[in-house]
Amino acid sequence: MSFKVVFIGAGSIGFTRKLVQDLLGVPEFRDIEIAFTDINPENLDMVTQLCQRDIDHNGLDIKIQSTLDRREALKNARYVLTVVRVGGLDAFQHDVDIPMKYGVDQCVGDTLCAGGLLYAQRGIPVMLDICQDLLEVGEPGAMIFNYANPMAMMTWAANTYGGVQTIGLCHGVQNGHKLMAEALALPQEEIDIICAGINHQTWYLEIKHKGQDIRGELLSALEKHPTISQEEKVRIDVLKRFGYFSTESNGHLSEYLPWYRKRADQLNDWISLDKWIHGESGGYLRVCTEGRSWFQTDFPHWMSEPPANYGPERRGIEHGSYIIEGLETGRVYRGHFNVPNNGVISNLADDAIIEAPGYVDRNGISMPTVGDLPLGCAAICEQSVNVQRLGVLAAVNGDYDLLRQAMLLDPLVGAVCTPPEAWQMTDEMIVALEQWLPQYRSAIAGAKERLSRTDTLIPTKEGYKGAARLKTRSVEELAEDKDSIRALASKHDKG
Repeated sequence: MSFKVVFIGAGSIGFTRKLVQDLLGVPEFRDIEIAFTDINPENLDMVTQLCQRDIDHNGLDIKIQSTLDRREALKNARYVLTVVRVGGLDAFQHDVDIPMKYGVDQCVGDTLCAGGLLYAQRGIPVMLDICQDLLEVGEPGAMIFNYANPMAMMTWAANTYGGVQTIGLCHGVQNGHKLMAEALALPQEEIDIICAGINHQTWYLEIKHKGQDIRGELLSALEKHPTISQEEKVRIDVLKRFGYFSTESNGHLSEYLPWYRKRADQLNDWISLDKWIHGESGGYLRVCTEGRSWFQTDFPHWMSEPPANYGPERRGIEHGSYIIEGLETGRVYRGHFNVPNNGVISNLADDAIIEAPGYVDRNGISMPTVGDLPLGCAAICEQSVNVQRLGVLAAVNGDYDLLRQAMLLDPLVGAVCTPPEAWQMTDEMIVALEQWLPQYRSAIAGAKERLSRTDTLIPTKEGYKGAARLKTRSVEELAEDKDSIRALASKHDKG
C-alpha cells in the first residue's frame, strides 16, 4: 500500500515518534510516505533524526520528508495528524498565570476554562489554514486526525468551517478503562464499556464483566482502593452525585465544573499532589516546561541508545494508526472518536463535537446511535458545549463580544469571577497574547486602552501562583530522576 501521512507539529518529539512506531507496526504500511512539518527547526531536526534511524533499523525503505513548509508537506496527503500548540509554552504561561491572578486556579488549562478558550483563539485560525492547504494540495477526500487541544473546539472548527472531515482523537476513555479495571481488580480486556459524552466529559454508561452489569460495584471499589481513593476525589464525588464515572483525571475534571477549584482554602481537600494530573495548580504547564528543558539535555542520549523496534505487538493505545489500518485494510476497529454529533447523542446539540463509540473499516467511520445521556450528565456536557460554541464562533469571526460571553459562561470562571473581573481578565489575556491573535487587532487596542486606566482597574492577586503550585525543577534537579522525567516528558510533549 502506498499513501501519504503528514504530521503537523511533528516537533512533539516523543509523541510523534510513538505514533510513527504505531503506524509502521502495520505490516501493509511498509511503503507509505511520511512527512514531518513544524515551525521549530531544532525540534523538527531532532524528531526526524530519531524516527529515520528507527525506520532504517527496521529495514524499511521510507525516507521522511522533513520540511518547515507546511504546504509542501501536505502535497498529495491522504491522512494528516495535527499535534500543534500555537504559541507554544510562552503563550501557555499566560493561559495559566493571568487567570490565577483572578483566582481561576487551573490544573491544565487547555480544554475549557480561561486557558482553553484562549488556546482555541490561537489554534483555530491555524487549523483553518491547514484545512485550506489540504483542500488545495492534498488528495481529494483527505482526512485530519486531530490530537491538538482544545480537542472539541479545534475539531468543531475544522469540520464546520474548514470543510475537511476531521476526527478528534484522545486517550481518556482508554485510561479511564484501565483505572476502573485496577479498582475492580479485573483484567481490563474482560471489561466491556460503552462510553459517551463530549471530550474530557465522557461517561461510562455501561460497564460489564463477562456480560454481567458491574457499574453498581464501581463506587465502592474506588472508595476502598488505597491510592485511587486519594488521587481521584473529584471523580469519585461526581460518580456519587450523578451516578456515572467520568473519563477524565481528577485535575482535568475539577476545572470543567464550578464546584471544586473555586475556594483556595478548600482546593487541597479535592486534589492530590503525588502526580500533577491529580489536580496541581498549573501542573500541566510545569511538566511541559520541565520536559522542554529536559529534551535539550537528553536528546544526545536518545541517539546513543538502541533504535525502536516496530511490530504489531509494540503498538500503543492511540487510535490514529488503527483507524488508518481499518480504512486501508478493512480490518474492523472499534474505538471512541470525537465527531460532529448529528443525532448520535440525542439530548446534546447536533452541531456539538461529541465523543462516542465508533467502528472503522473500508466503508469509513460509522457512529452508532447512543440515544439520550442520563439527564445530569447531559446537563454537564451541554454547559460546556455552549461555551465551546461561543469560543469557536469567536475565533472564526474575531468576535470579542462572543469571547467575553464564553468566558462569563465558563463554569469555573463563573464560579470565581464577577462579570467585570471576567472581562478585565479577558482583556489582559488578549493583550498578553497579541502576537498570536491577529483576528482581534481592534479588540486588543480597546483592551489596552481600558487596562491603561489604572484608577478604575479591579485589584488582582499579583504574583499569586495558586493554592497547590509546585516549583518548576531545574535541569540539574531533573537529572536526579532521569528515568521518570524522560517517561513524563515523552508522554506529555504533545503540542
